Amino acid sequence: MSELGTTAYLAFFAGLLSVLSPCVLPLMPAYLSLISGITVEEMQEGKHDAELRRRVMRACVGFIVGFSSVFVALGVGAFSLGRQVRSWQFELFGLEIGFVQVMGLVVVLLGLHMAGLTPIRTLYRDTRFHIKITEHSFLSTFLVGGAFALGWSPCIGPILATILSLASVRESVAEGAALLTIYSAGLAVPFLLAGWSIEYFFEAFHKIKHHLRKLEFASGMVLVGVGILLVSDRLTWLNSRFSFMNEWISAAEKAMQ
Repeated sequence: MSELGTTAYLAFFAGLLSVLSPCVLPLMPAYLSLISGITVEEMQEGKHDAELRRRVMRACVGFIVGFSSVFVALGVGAFSLGRQVRSWQFELFGLEIGFVQVMGLVVVLLGLHMAGLTPIRTLYRDTRFHIKITEHSFLSTFLVGGAFALGWSPCIGPILATILSLASVRESVAEGAALLTIYSAGLAVPFLLAGWSIEYFFEAFHKIKHHLRKLEFASGMVLVGVGILLVSDRLTWLNSRFSFMNEWISAAEKAMQ
């Protein structure tokens, strides 16, 4: 992880931000119900039931592995594409424009979209698969997780595209895959917390959903900032500002050896 530098933290934070998407956070109770086979009403009424909690957690694990597999595959694809075109450049008004700068402009545009300043109608689509589960096994929740990841892609496009852009300019396919694994881990945390602490999840859910628009705007501005760093080829500036985090990670890695 230390080789990824600050982009690792950015990827994890992006995963957390993806939960704020209008096709994720507002529908989280429905997702938990679909993959576990327990109705929202049953979860609220039996929120202190240990067996119910275990059922939801098992379903969450399969679901998370499913969508993580899809996102990691997308990361490998992004790296392969980036390797083919990263040397491509052209001159515009005396400025050298390369692949990284183009991706940075895309990230800025997507950030403005997420903030609601330049809406892109296509990205409001929810193309998730509507699957009816008859048997709630690990395999079934894994398949639903993969299917939902493909359906989420347009809706969480701004954030996902930012991480895919960063994966496309990594030095190796392993780093690109690792970046999307970390992104998936960030997206997984809220699901695991929701499954483990059902009683607190519903309380927090009702409070947070009223501030969703403000959170989306702030997230969009973060993406705009990342895009500007990509355009100006100054993404490494983050490494100097957050170098203390790299020291923490290095110390943790040595402690585990």
